[in-house]
Order: sequence, then structure tokens, then C-alpha cells
Amino acid sequence: MRRKIAVATVSGKAYYWLVNELSKRRIPFLSVIPGESIPPSIRVVITTKGESKHIDHPSVLIYDPEEKPSIIIDEAMRIIEGKKIYDELVVGIDPGKNFGVAVLGDGNVLEKKGRLTLEMAIDMVLTALKRHSAKKRRIKIGNGVPEIAEEVASRLQIAIPEDTVIEIVSEAGTSNVKGRSSGKKVSDADAAVNIARKEGI
Repeated sequence: MRRKIAVATVSGKAYYWLVNELSKRRIPFLSVIPGESIPPSIRVVITTKGESKHIDHPSVLIYDPEEKPSIIIDEAMRIIEGKKIYDELVVGIDPGKNFGVAVLGDGNVLEKKGRLTLEMAIDMVLTALKRHSAKKRRIKIGNGVPEIAEEVASRLQIAIPEDTVIEIVSEAGTSNVKGRSSGKKVSDADAAVNIARKEGI
């Protein structure tokens, strides 16, 4: 397999996590310094937000070292494979005092955020629906607080594309750390991922 991914960063932390993930998957890649010319054989360049202004390439992905590298590598592979449209896009919402939102494309986590306000959560959902093309789109809202879940559903219903389905799903088991009996909770963002993977009720 020819190298089609370039890692362009001088950030030690970002480089470590990206290279570790690529090596684990046995995906060949090219290391370049931001500002260097990119070979025409490279299909996608992964860099950091601060270094992206130095990258001259039509397909650039921004990596946040605080996020799991698997997310950005999944996206890079989707681009390389020419899969511009997902079979299914699912957005999970964990409602409450703080909201969590997760966006999954064909089962892979594309992005996730927690500690969001209601307005921020709705904005993230609508942005994701516009940004990612998919044959089928679903929004899954956790029912931990029924009143809030219904409010979110009502507000989204008037703003989303007609072909997008909204489902209310059980939050049972979505907020606890798997395999632990200590009652430790997962983050709002991770709870949203779990909600996105549950079936409707």
C-alpha cells in the first residue's frame, strides 16, 4: 500500500498519538514539516489547528491531541477510500444540566463534545447534519430527563431535514463505566456515544 496520508506537525504530543495509531493499524504514512511541499500522491494531510495555515493541500484534517487519534484516522481512511457519503449518520444526544453530543458515521465516532448548553448542543447537531452526507440520518436522544428530551426533539424537528429521523432511546447503561461496579460515570460526550449506539424505545 502506497503512502497516501501525510502527518504534518512539529507537536511532539500530536505526532506521537497519530503515529502510534497509524503504526498500530499498519497504515503507511509520510512525515513532513508544516510548510514543506506535499507529494501529489498524498490524498490527505493531518495536522494541528495552529499549523494548518502552513499546509497547502486540498484535503487537510485538523487533529486535536486531546481527542482519540482513531477518530481522525477513520476520517482520513474514509477520504482515501473515496467514501464521501456514509450509509448511516447517527447523532447521539445526552440531555441534562450539561449536554453531550456525539456524531457517528457508519458506527465510527467522527466527533463528540460534552459540557454543552442546550443551544450549543442543537447547533452542533445541525452543523453535523450539514457537514456530513449520508444515505440515512438519525438523531437519538436519551430519555433520562423526559421533559428535556421532548424539548430537544421538538426544537430539532422544526430545523432538521425531512429525511432525518428522531428517536428517543433509553439511557440505561449509557452513563456508567463498563465493567465497573463503583458507580463511576462516563463523560457527557461518551454517554452520547453510547446513546447513539442504542436502539429506540
